[in-house]
Order: sequence, then structure tokens, then C-alpha cells
Amino acid sequence: MSSRRNWIAATAIVAIAATTPAIAKPDFQTPAPVAYLQDLSSGAVLYAKDADRRMPPASMAKMMTVYVAFEMVKSGELKLNQTFHVQPETWRKWHSQGSTMFLSSGEDVSVENLLKGIVTLSGNDACVVLAEGISGTEQTFTERMNRAGAKLGLTNSHFGTSNGWPDGGVTYVTARDLAKLAGATIQDHPDLYKRFYSLPSFTWGKTLGGQKPIDQANRDPLLGRVQGADGLKTGHTEEAGFGFTGSAQQNGRRLVMVMAGLGSSGQRADESVKFINWGFRAWQAKQIAPKGKQIETAEVQLGSARTVGLVAPNDLTATLPAGVAADMSLKVVYDGPIKAPIKAGQHIADLVVSTPDMPQQRLPLVAATDVAEAGFFGRAWAGLMSLFGG
Repeated sequence: MSSRRNWIAATAIVAIAATTPAIAKPDFQTPAPVAYLQDLSSGAVLYAKDADRRMPPASMAKMMTVYVAFEMVKSGELKLNQTFHVQPETWRKWHSQGSTMFLSSGEDVSVENLLKGIVTLSGNDACVVLAEGISGTEQTFTERMNRAGAKLGLTNSHFGTSNGWPDGGVTYVTARDLAKLAGATIQDHPDLYKRFYSLPSFTWGKTLGGQKPIDQANRDPLLGRVQGADGLKTGHTEEAGFGFTGSAQQNGRRLVMVMAGLGSSGQRADESVKFINWGFRAWQAKQIAPKGKQIETAEVQLGSARTVGLVAPNDLTATLPAGVAADMSLKVVYDGPIKAPIKAGQHIADLVVSTPDMPQQRLPLVAATDVAEAGFFGRAWAGLMSLFGG
């Protein structure tokens, strides 16, 4: 029997000459005790400051509540026009506890409006009503949140509430995990993300005295201040300070940022704007391959073909400091040979980009075509050849 191993199909497909032998990474200074910035287009981490420190997320935990709901909408398990009832005891606990959507006791609210209340207004009450409507109790819903987090690879996070309200340390996250959650929300649910995360304001509830509609502005400090900004979520408690997970897209580049532990909402806004603008100005995208270009081939095990083409699923880019040329080497890696059947578009390999003084960047490669399983005689022949080392 042959053992599985990590195959390197090409150790240097392309070598890009440089005018400088190494890269001087751009520097950024911030008073935020925790900060993290990633280019989703390439996967490159542009900045990390205590990014794996466990910390209370405050309302940034609501991103996981929304992600779970998005997953359920996508699968058909939850409908946006479905309504949930505001239980009197839920209203009594949450109608004036922190940020609120100003729900009324006994009213029925659609999932769509609850999501708007969570994303735009940061409503603690909206989170709990949604959680109870989906799972019966908030505690049962948090179990679903943690299963979703485990599936996404949030290895250093745990959720004990649906809204991030302080719970004695049961709920914690890291900046790196928050960025991963934000990226999954954007990439897994692009239409729902666009529909809910960039609303400038939302109106719900009425004032007690004059019964006037209550309109609240989106708390996202990037909206209207940074080109291409379209999400995600602020957070604040006394314990956590002021934090924000945000994203913007410019010229095909999508950045995700996290800052936490700042001293005021004004400081959070100013630092967030400076941080993501630095990410766009100080770094540039270097195209590696256009969408559809075949980079290499991979060996196939027990398939109707012995190899399959590896192509770029989209325009592949690496992220480099702006205005700098650098030595760059590329290699294709995959765990193989890859066992058939294989579907066209299936992610089966990575293109690893290496540059001096920077972490490697891994870009996905997908199968160019379907490869069916080999028939009986094909499998028998492959088995016979393996016995003789063929």
C-alpha cells in the first residue's frame, strides 16, 4: 500500500524578478490593543497585533447569530417572511438593556426585520427574539452558534449568548476568529450580506409619549467615510471597550479589519477609518493568473483520467507593499494523488506564493473538468500496477 503524502506538483512555476532583494513591510501605529487586517482577495494578513488574545466580543458576537440565520435561510430551513413572537418575559428583560430595536411585548416580527434590527440597530432584544424563535431558548441557539463556529474553524472562540451581553467570560473571541467569521459571512452569503449589512438606518418602534417612529442610524463607522465600505458590526461594553469588525472593497480588493479595546466611539471611528485606508494605500494587488487559466495538472487516483487540470477559480492575486517589486516564487501543493470522482470547480489544490520577509499566501485552485471513477477493469489495472510499483 502506498502512503498518502503532501505532493508538490511544481516547486517554482513562475519566478518573478525583482528590483529589491526583500520587502520592507509597511508599518502602522495604533493605540488599539488588539488589531487585525486581512486581504480576503489573497488571504494575506497585512497586520496583526495581539490577534489571538481571547477577549469579550460585546455586540460583535451578533455576527455569529446573523451567520447562523443566513445559513438557515440559504438551506430553506428559515424564511425571511417568517414571523416570531416577542414573549413578555423577553421584552421585560431586554427592552431597555443596552442597544435595542424597541420591540413591543406581544408583537410578531418577521425574520427579515429582526435581522435588520440586529445588524443595523445592534438590538439585543432582536437577537434574543430571533434565537428563541429558531431554537426555543437562547441557550439552545448558542449551541447552534458554537457548532457553526467549529465548522468555520473558529478555534479560539465560544458563544454563551446570542447578543454578546457580558456573561462572566463564557463568551469570548479573538480578532483572528472575528475576521474569519466576517470573511465567511461575505463569501458564503454575498446576496444576504449585501441586503442587510450596509443599510444606513432602520426604523422600528415608536416613542412612548408622541408615538413617533424611532429611526436609528447604522453604527458602522466606515459607512459613508470609506469608499466601498459595506459592513459589519460594532461592539461596546465596559469590560470590552469599543470594538469593530469592518469590511470594504475597492478595485477588486476586499479587506476585513478588526479593532478592539479602544476608549471611545469617536476613537473607534477614527482609528478604523485610518486602519482600513492604510490597508488600501500601503498595499497593492499583484495578479498571478486570470480566471480560468490552467496552472498545472494533478495526478488522479482510480479515475477515468490519470490527471486533471488545475485552474484559477477567479483572478488570483497576491498582496504586496505598494510600489515595491519583489522576488516571488510559486508552487502548487495538493494532497494526492487525488481520488476520483472529481467535480469541475472542486477545490483540490493551492497555489502557494512565497516572497521574502512575508508569510506565504495560499490561493485556491480548482479542477478544470469532471473526472469519473474508473470502471472495474481500470481499477483492477491500477491495483495490478501498484503491486509492481507501476
